[in-house]
Amino acid sequence: MKTSPKTTVLGICTILTAVSAAVMAWVDNDPTTVVDLASLIAACTAGVGLIVAKDDKSL
Repeated sequence: MKTSPKTTVLGICTILTAVSAAVMAWVDNDPTTVVDLASLIAACTAGVGLIVAKDDKSL
């Protein structure tokens, strides 16, 4: 399976952005700020999907 480097980089950036936002919410010393697990899981799933995506070259 050959993946596109552009979508792989975008997938890695998506995961890093989601994880960094969750870490910032966790360590900001504000007890009212909580980590949004649903958004974190959704973004990580989208990132994994982008990492394993294969672009169609036949079009």
